[in-house]
Amino acid sequence: MHIIEAIVLGLVQGLTEFLPISSSAHIRVVGEFLPSAADPGATFTAITQIGTELAVLVYFWTKIVTIIKRWALSLVGRVPRNDPDARMGWLVIVASIPIGILGFTLQDYIRDVFRNLWLVAAVLIVFGIILGVADRWGARRREMSDVTYPHGISIGVAQALALVPGVSRSGATTTAARALGYQRTTAAEFSFLMAIPAVFGSGLYELKHGLEEGDVGPYGWSGTIVATVVAFLVGWVVVAYLMRYLKTGTFMPFVIYRVLLGAAIMILLAMGVLTPFGTA
Repeated sequence: MHIIEAIVLGLVQGLTEFLPISSSAHIRVVGEFLPSAADPGATFTAITQIGTELAVLVYFWTKIVTIIKRWALSLVGRVPRNDPDARMGWLVIVASIPIGILGFTLQDYIRDVFRNLWLVAAVLIVFGIILGVADRWGARRREMSDVTYPHGISIGVAQALALVPGVSRSGATTTAARALGYQRTTAAEFSFLMAIPAVFGSGLYELKHGLEEGDVGPYGWSGTIVATVVAFLVGWVVVAYLMRYLKTGTFMPFVIYRVLLGAAIMILLAMGVLTPFGTA
C-alpha cells in the first residue's frame, strides 16, 4: 500500500512541480487523504523534487551544457565574461544565493511551522492573485538576454519565498519575472534554470539528513525512490507541455485554480476534516 501511495505522490509531484500551483502544497494536502493519512514530510518532498529537476536537465540538456561550458571557459579568460551563456551561468549562481542561505537557516520552520495548512491555504490564494496581477499588467518586452544581475537577485529572493509550501517556486519566480517585464516563456525558462542548484541542493541535503537519521518519512526508502522515478517521468512531459503552452497561453487558469484550492483547504480546515498539522 505504501508503494501505491508513493506512486500517487510521485504523480502529483511530477504534475505540479513546474506549474505555478505549488507541488509541495499538493504533496502536503494529498498525503492527508491517502490511506496512511500522513504528512509525507519535508525530506520526502525535497528528495522527490530531485526527480522533477532531472526532467529539467533532460529537457534543457543542450542549453545547460552550453551554459556550464561557456561559464567555465570565462573563468580562465577563454570566453568573455559578458558572453550571454557565461553570463547566464553567473546569473543562476547569484539568483540561487537567497534560497540557499534561507533554506539552511530556516530548517526548523521548513519542517514544522511552514507546513501549517492554514498558512499553505493563505499563500496559495495571496500569491495566486499576485501572479494574476503581474501576468495581466506586466510588460512583455524583455527576453533572456535582458536579464540583469539586479533582476536575477530579485527573482532569486522570490524563489526563496517558496520555502513555504503553497507559494510555489515556479509561481514566485515567474511572478517576479513578469512584474519585471519578461515574456512568459523567458520567465518560465529562467525559473527552471535557476531552480537547478536550489532543488538539487535541497534534495541532496535532505538525502543526507535521511541517511543520517535513517528516516525519510512514512513511505520509507523504497517508496521515496519509486516516487522520485515517477516524478521524473511525469515531470519531463509536463515541462515540455508548459513551454509550448506559454507561447500563447496565460497564467490565469493557474491563478483561478490556486484561489479555489486555497479556499477549499480553508473550508476543510474550518469543518474539521483537516487540521493544521494533520488529519482530524
